[in-house]
Amino acid sequence: MVVMEIQIRSESSQTHNKPPSPRVTKTRSQVWFFRVCSCILVWTCLFQLFTGLTNQISRFSLPVEPVRLPPLLPPRRNYTSNGILRVSCNGGLNQMRAAICDMVTIARLLNLTLVVPELDKKSFWADPSDFEDVFDINHFIDSLRDEVRIIKRLPSKKYGYKLFQMPPVSWSNEKYYLHKLLPRFRKHKVIHFNRSDTRLANNGLSLHLQRLRCRVNFQGLRFTPRIEALGAKLVQILQQRGPFVALHLRYEMDMLAFSGCTHGCTEKEAEELRKMRCAYPWWKEKEIVSEERRVQGRCPLTPEEAVLVLKALGFQKDTQIYIAAGDIYGGERRLALLKESFPRIVKKEMLLDPKELQQFQNHSSQMAALDFIVSVASDNFIPTYYGNMAKVVEGHRRYLGFKKTILLNQKRLVEVLDLHKNKTLSWDQFAVSAKEAHEGRRMGEPTHRKVISDKPKEEDYFYANPHECIGEGPSTLTD
Repeated sequence: MVVMEIQIRSESSQTHNKPPSPRVTKTRSQVWFFRVCSCILVWTCLFQLFTGLTNQISRFSLPVEPVRLPPLLPPRRNYTSNGILRVSCNGGLNQMRAAICDMVTIARLLNLTLVVPELDKKSFWADPSDFEDVFDINHFIDSLRDEVRIIKRLPSKKYGYKLFQMPPVSWSNEKYYLHKLLPRFRKHKVIHFNRSDTRLANNGLSLHLQRLRCRVNFQGLRFTPRIEALGAKLVQILQQRGPFVALHLRYEMDMLAFSGCTHGCTEKEAEELRKMRCAYPWWKEKEIVSEERRVQGRCPLTPEEAVLVLKALGFQKDTQIYIAAGDIYGGERRLALLKESFPRIVKKEMLLDPKELQQFQNHSSQMAALDFIVSVASDNFIPTYYGNMAKVVEGHRRYLGFKKTILLNQKRLVEVLDLHKNKTLSWDQFAVSAKEAHEGRRMGEPTHRKVISDKPKEEDYFYANPHECIGEGPSTLTD
């Protein structure tokens, strides 16, 4: 038994010490091969991940540009151009804005190539801004390319054209441009419109042309990114403080000189304004009787009158008021009562760091663009004079859903202000009269424009109430 046990153990030992078969050796080699490859792959991935994180950390302090997809552009309109239209706009920001919309529409009507309009550098404001300093020029060109071919500059004269200059007749309709001006473009090839204000009628145009005017105004004319960004910051600051009123206090030196309105000014100030009016040849009316014009309702309210009107309309002392205007004529002296009555009065200069506004200094159109953005976004917009800014902002607010706009009835207010001043009218009677004068359409409700075919200057302004484009949304502008 012992011998047999020893023999069995010996055989077992021999069996364990027997070299593995070739098949088993091959399997083990494959396992080790895969293990080594896996390790190499894992370490490679870890190395690349570590390197990537290191690079990201090293660039952490640098701004990272967001991924921007190219905008979806409308297809180009294919047409044979009948000539080139060059335009020099005149006036302030909103007068030029409306003119640009008209010029695009005229170019579409006549199948013209439009050169990007030149902004006014010659009138009182003497603003050095070019189009691309105020508006997003590439967006303007690209967003309208299915309607009009727009180029950034006039081609070289080597193409053999002779520049012909003229101002179109004001308030003109389609027939005038098609019958009178289209033949001139075919003759001269390039025409320079050296004045652009109110050169297209308010009414009587084809629906597609009216909607094109709106499309340019509400979609094509976008301020530059830096203006849009700073304007949005102003709006955000104001909204964080609660609801706010944008008061377009049009009591700047240029407005008073142009209108001849000197009510509330000293004799020295009145003479200064008269001299300024006479210094500018395009301000045609030289001799103006200020009080006559005021009684007709053609003067801006003074800051002191604005205080009484705001109180009469129910605005409380804690109302946040943003002054959308330039330098008020007479300075702090004329603003004292307004600030005392409404302590929460602010201007952009009070809300922003001076460094933020520095880039816009001495550029009146860019500064006006900031006020425009705030005025459109305000909970309530009140202009003290019904000028171009008041009208264009009113139109934008209508388009955005009839946001509340109080259009002051200057003529009626002057009557009751004077009666209250001479104590013929008590405060309660004055307040009732002021409220009654601003019911209905003076609060921005939906309405159609007033049409006076033989007196276009007395009609409602198209850009204040473009009713053809309101109520059906932006899609109607591309029909």
